[in-house]
Amino acid sequence: MRPPVPTLTPENLEQLDRLAGSLDRDQAIWLSGYFAGIAGHGTAVPAQDGAASNGAVTNGVAPDGAAAGVVAPEPLAAGPAARLLTILVGTDTGNATELAGELQAAAKAQGLEAQVADMSDYKPRALKDEQDVLVITSTHGEGDPPPNALGFFEFLAGRKAPKLDGVRFSVLALGDSTYEHYCSAGKQVDARFEELGAERIADRVDCDVDYEDDAAAWIAGVVERLTPDEAPATAGAPTAAAVGSAPAGGVAPATAHSKKHPFSAAVLDNVVLTGRGSTKETRHVELSLEDSGLTYEPGDALGVVPENDPALVDLLLEKTGLSADAPVTTKQGEVALRDALTSTFEITAATPRFLEQWAELTGSDELAALKAGDAKARTAFFHEHHVSDFVDRFPVAGIEAEQFVKGLRPLQPRLYSIASSLAAAPDEAHLTVSTVQYDLHGSGRTGVASGHLARLLHEDATVPVYVQRNDHFRLPDDDAPIIMVGAGTGVAPYRAFLQEREARGAQGKNWLVFGERNFRSDFLYQVEWQDLLKDGTLTRLDPVFSRDSATKRYVQDRLREKGAEVWDWLQDGARIYVCGDANAMAPDVHTALAEIAVEHGGLDREAADAHLTELQRDHRYLLDVY
Repeated sequence: MRPPVPTLTPENLEQLDRLAGSLDRDQAIWLSGYFAGIAGHGTAVPAQDGAASNGAVTNGVAPDGAAAGVVAPEPLAAGPAARLLTILVGTDTGNATELAGELQAAAKAQGLEAQVADMSDYKPRALKDEQDVLVITSTHGEGDPPPNALGFFEFLAGRKAPKLDGVRFSVLALGDSTYEHYCSAGKQVDARFEELGAERIADRVDCDVDYEDDAAAWIAGVVERLTPDEAPATAGAPTAAAVGSAPAGGVAPATAHSKKHPFSAAVLDNVVLTGRGSTKETRHVELSLEDSGLTYEPGDALGVVPENDPALVDLLLEKTGLSADAPVTTKQGEVALRDALTSTFEITAATPRFLEQWAELTGSDELAALKAGDAKARTAFFHEHHVSDFVDRFPVAGIEAEQFVKGLRPLQPRLYSIASSLAAAPDEAHLTVSTVQYDLHGSGRTGVASGHLARLLHEDATVPVYVQRNDHFRLPDDDAPIIMVGAGTGVAPYRAFLQEREARGAQGKNWLVFGERNFRSDFLYQVEWQDLLKDGTLTRLDPVFSRDSATKRYVQDRLREKGAEVWDWLQDGARIYVCGDANAMAPDVHTALAEIAVEHGGLDREAADAHLTELQRDHRYLLDVY
């Protein structure tokens, strides 16, 4: 007998109509699965008192581990076989956190009890007591774990790591295939879990920068395998496509802006900060967020959705002999080739995907050998050969437009630390951008995003943007002292920090150690720092300029010179922040801090390293490096 149709009040119907009208197709599919999960065990949806109404998107997970923005039902009772699912997150840019929210929401919709834990806060000794563990981690720099996960990885690799008999696991690895050590962090944790005796739920999945589809399929697959057989069917449960399209933590209103739905921000100002004679160009860009609903905190980043240089698009069309109007298929549907090369595909950096495609089209033995060779050789070749260089060296006669774009990966947003505080610049976000310019094979090349921003000089210029939270780079309480170490554009978040502290009337001391090339041409925001010194917001300023003397000196050298004061500040509870280059500056600063702990703290080197690890674990030594 068919159950009776429940009676809906006029208010219910009005709310449903309003919600339905705000959803796209994929969001509606996801929500149907969510309600099906509720119906499976008879839990009513609680009222969302105090829910945000400004349209801002939450890219992470709520402090209690629930997906942000979602009122999650209680887990389905699965009898004595019910197991706890722990989702461990190692993140650099926030993508892993966003995927963890999607995974948690999909798991809860199927009645699984799921919690999310950031690796920086997770106690790794608890691994032996876990039941099901899903790891989502990015790879940082040249194959390293993300900064927030260093302690977790060190413990896991060490002799104190426990046996994991009875623990089930699977790993989603995020990376960039143009790097030699692609997805290395995910591969490390995957292999180590297996060595420690854990049972694999599903094979590891390695994701390139266009990770959405692969990640959605992994989420759907592991959730399906973990769902108890006796759990009630949830008709309309989230599909892989729906999971991949849902915002982190659930469905956001159609007016919300995110990575998938960026806001078109008007360019308010775009000026060169560096002076005459500088060896590089650094720009200050001010963008309007008015009517976007976007908010941010100091330390967050702004995602910028760039377009490729029109001159490079024209060059590729000329070299391939393809028509600008030739139709090609993209995820957005069929578009003209010029439009696709401008705003859909990455046409600068070559990737293993493009190498494979071009080797097949050309039949080149050199490319075939490179494809089959070692990763280091491929990475070196990619560094010296962009897509246009492949087309030059290995031409393909009569190539068709669809063939050409098949090997190209999607054009990705770029993240920039926000250089302003909403308290000082309401409805605005400021960026400090170094325009990447260099020569390759006799021709001038420009960075995709920095070059795009540098070209936005006309009066009605706009650029699509979204806010990427960075909860690992936050200001402390107002009374805590801070030491800010930054080189070049790494000074950007500290401008936001000081604007915020000035607006709050914070009493904590502030010390800025700033490095650049030349005093006369590269002292970024010099007048602002001097004003902040005068009014007492900035307690100390120690700049260092590497090219103003015969012996190059950098921020790490200035820290050593002031080592006694640095140690005293740390003993007084200071947080130390490091922002800038990940390959040279950040490791050199770390070494300098360890040497300071030895010289001024009386520690041996092993104890000094342990002390820095403890500072990181206590969120008193924070990194935002790239």
